[in-house]
Amino acid sequence: MAKKNFRDVLKGMNIRLVLLFVVIGIVPSAMLRIGMLKSYEKKAVSNRSIDVLSQAKILTNQIVFNNYLEDSDSELINAQIKQLSNIYDGRIMVIDGNFHIIKDTYDLDEGKTIVSEEVMQSFQGEEISKHDEENGYIEMTLPLMEQKSKAIIGVLLVSVSTDSIALNQEYLESSARVIELVSLLIVLLAAVVLSRALVKPFRRMAEEIVEIQNGYKDELNIPSYTETEVISERFNQLFGRMKIIDESREEFVSNVSHELKTPLTSMKVLADSLNGQENVPLELYKEFMSDIGNEIDRETKIINDLLSLVKMNRSAADLNISGVNINEMLELILKRLRPIAERQRIELVLESFRPVSAEIDEVKLTLAITNLVENGIKYNKSEGWVHVSLNADHQYFYVKVEDSGVGIPEDALEHIYERFYRVDKSHSREIGGTGLGLAIARNIILMHRGAIKVFSTEGEGTIFNVRIPLNYIATS
Repeated sequence: MAKKNFRDVLKGMNIRLVLLFVVIGIVPSAMLRIGMLKSYEKKAVSNRSIDVLSQAKILTNQIVFNNYLEDSDSELINAQIKQLSNIYDGRIMVIDGNFHIIKDTYDLDEGKTIVSEEVMQSFQGEEISKHDEENGYIEMTLPLMEQKSKAIIGVLLVSVSTDSIALNQEYLESSARVIELVSLLIVLLAAVVLSRALVKPFRRMAEEIVEIQNGYKDELNIPSYTETEVISERFNQLFGRMKIIDESREEFVSNVSHELKTPLTSMKVLADSLNGQENVPLELYKEFMSDIGNEIDRETKIINDLLSLVKMNRSAADLNISGVNINEMLELILKRLRPIAERQRIELVLESFRPVSAEIDEVKLTLAITNLVENGIKYNKSEGWVHVSLNADHQYFYVKVEDSGVGIPEDALEHIYERFYRVDKSHSREIGGTGLGLAIARNIILMHRGAIKVFSTEGEGTIFNVRIPLNYIATS
């Protein structure tokens, strides 16, 4: 549990910003410290080497000039050697041509023979200087050369300690770490303050969303950043959409309650009229029973639409896919709807450009196309027409339902597929519309991995274009 809570804390933007600021502030500082100390060490060793080399060259000239290799008791040269050794806290050895040490400021190896790579190179006329970082010293070997003959008669070996450089470096490193620690505290404080300021709009956003949930506000408005402004805009669009859907559902409940209640009321009135009269004429009895039958049909239509809508909420796995002749299916649909069209004096035309067979759920797609054609009939003008055409290519088949009806207002086009939405509520109630037909049709088409588009001009008519794959591909 504690581990989970720790992870939750790390997921917070506030903590992540603090860590980011600390890393940005400290990592460059640490790299700068390391770089400066390395640079100081390199520069200090270089300067020490130059100084020692300069003094050692002067000493080599004095040794050769005073013939020190022949008379090592020269007080002047010994004093200069001791002085140079003390100044640089080092060790100086003078080596003659036979590789014998004739002078050692440490008095350890006088009279001994020394053979090393550096000494041999100096007998070849080279000046050798190297820095032993591990043991902390600079070692130099310089040839002792006679001015006239240019002959190498000996070697001066100088070892200088770099302990003072190391001490200075440690002092600088300690100072740098103190400065780094102070900087860390400043950066940490600044990071906490800045992160709280940066995260504050998001906290305010969460608080406003809670207020919206509780009904105290109607919209989210956090213009602090471009991102929060965009999120607020998208949230308000989503919230507005949800309100529209909620209002549509409330309206649907009201409409369906009315639609379901109206046939029942009519049937009760008709039944009460029959029961309240004695010796009812046969013609009147048949008329009343016919009216009751119509009201039952109307009630059945509403209930069937509701059941179809519920079924559309299920997954595409409920489709009963089979190979179907689309031409015959459309002919059968128009045959069923032709009596309705003739009663309203609407011409119903089917045009097939080629034979088409496809893998579909015949029952469901028949319902979808029926709803489109039936809408074209219901919302049409007297002496109007509904034209249905069928075409196909190698991948899809296309059904076009075009009518000469009243059309759909432009501002209503984006809502027509919403469940419970009706463009003309009063006219829809007169012709028995429930606002479910297009929602059902669209859901069925989408379940077939198809698409539907609408084009309409108010007062002139509407065109629905449907595209369905010839071969159904089920998703995993």
